Amino acid sequence: MSVSLTAALMAKAETACSSARVLLNVGDVDGACNRAYYAMFDAARAALLASAAPVKPEIGKTHRGLINAFSNHLVKNGPVSKEMGRLLNRAEEIRLVSDYKGDSIELVDAKEMVEQAETFVATLRAMFTPAPGP
Repeated sequence: MSVSLTAALMAKAETACSSARVLLNVGDVDGACNRAYYAMFDAARAALLASAAPVKPEIGKTHRGLINAFSNHLVKNGPVSKEMGRLLNRAEEIRLVSDYKGDSIELVDAKEMVEQAETFVATLRAMFTPAPGP
């Protein structure tokens, strides 16, 4: 596992969280949901790689593949809570609606998703990335 790849993915996740918050604040609920989902996706990929789960670095090629690997290797028997696993699955569902189905996402749902993405990313960062040294 490449520490630099894990760090880069986690940084990317944090940037996506920030972007989701900005988009939400300007009323772009679809964009906010998209960025919130990708924040979670990148954080999940970073966590898988950091955990030394038996996955290849290119695990992010398919969304379902990454989500299944995250569930099987990190949620099913820990250390990640089932609630965190549910948040990732729900985020994917909402992103698919906002990106592909053309249905409107309510502002309250987008706000909740952005908040959940922020929690998800912060939780995985704390669990899977080392604290900076002195």
